[in-house]
Amino acid sequence: MASLELGRVCMKIAGREAGGYCVIIKPAGTAKDEKSFITVTGPKLLTGVKRRKVNISHVKATEEKVVIDADATDEAVIAAYDKAGLTNKLGLKKPSAAEMKAKAQKVATKAEAAKKETKAEKKK
Repeated sequence: MASLELGRVCMKIAGREAGGYCVIIKPAGTAKDEKSFITVTGPKLLTGVKRRKVNISHVKATEEKVVIDADATDEAVIAAYDKAGLTNKLGLKKPSAAEMKAKAQKVATKAEAAKKETKAEKKK
């Protein structure tokens, strides 16, 4: 069985995203409360699995692995899937450039709103 390390491609076997592929972007920690959780991302545009913390018993590691940095962006993970040839091998539909652009704008808008909120709180 493959280990649950950074970049390992897994399949969700429990929850609403069961059957979807994901990549480990943050392996299990060393603290007592972190030993049974990992952080994964599909990314949602590619596999339907959102970036989230999951119990290790809810994923099954595959033999596939991609080369990514810890806490990699969704765009970097999609590029890693392509580089490893997994998009075709796993039958995944790559998101269009318009979808990627829309997601980037949504993230930027959220970040800007949070920044404005922080400034407003500091003025009080």
